[in-house]
Amino acid sequence: MESTALDHWLSDLNLPTWRYYEEVGSTNDIALAWLDRDAPDSALVVAGHQTHGRGRLGRTWISVPEAGLAFTLIVRPNAQSPFPVERLTALGALAVTQAFKAGFGVDAHIKWPNDVLIAGRKVCGILVELAWQEEQLQGAVVGIGINVGRAAVPPAEGLHYPATSLEEALGHPINRWEVLRRVLEAFLAWRSRLTDPEFMAAWEQHLAFRGKWVQASDGLNPPLVGRVEGLSPEGHLRLRLEDGSEYRLSAGEIRPLPAPFAESSGGEDA
Repeated sequence: MESTALDHWLSDLNLPTWRYYEEVGSTNDIALAWLDRDAPDSALVVAGHQTHGRGRLGRTWISVPEAGLAFTLIVRPNAQSPFPVERLTALGALAVTQAFKAGFGVDAHIKWPNDVLIAGRKVCGILVELAWQEEQLQGAVVGIGINVGRAAVPPAEGLHYPATSLEEALGHPINRWEVLRRVLEAFLAWRSRLTDPEFMAAWEQHLAFRGKWVQASDGLNPPLVGRVEGLSPEGHLRLRLEDGSEYRLSAGEIRPLPAPFAESSGGEDA
């Protein structure tokens, strides 16, 4: 039944092929195995329910049947489409933010490097994994998980970061396959434009916490406090530290600081 519904939503998209599974452990695992065989560029794996989804830093991504959306796109290097690995996570996040705005009128922002927020709360996570054969990069998989229905939001006590759903933002239920279609449209539109200046401009335009103070951590050094300035050409997060110097965060995560800190540090909201 769900496969038939997907036919309706996806049939006229420029996808080479796609596979639907009623239940899987992880769509990324399915996609990686397919990539190791014969999956073409932009092939899609969709799950009705994902039981062992995962995020960055070994975290889990909880998926709720009929309320969560879990899918993975396969990306291969080819002569027609550039393959800057460092921009693949942003490709997924930008596709989601633009789909929310264009399809549903919902503003969303990218919490560097791999989450999408609505009103400061997490609604989507992206996990990119690379596939190698000896020293040759075969491709990558871009896994995307979205809280579509209210039931997809886990209990607050079990959350690493405050969460929400697209349904909460809209105030009414939404067909998750329509959400999938909208995201895929945006993803495919940007797929061949990853090295265009417009891609970086769109990524920076949707960046969360610009002009705000955050705590940043790379897991190796003591956490830093800085104000988000934007992105470097490499996609690193540019922070203005308290002493006025600039620091570029190449990996890690950020968390916004409360308003009293921003006021005491002379920070101004963007």
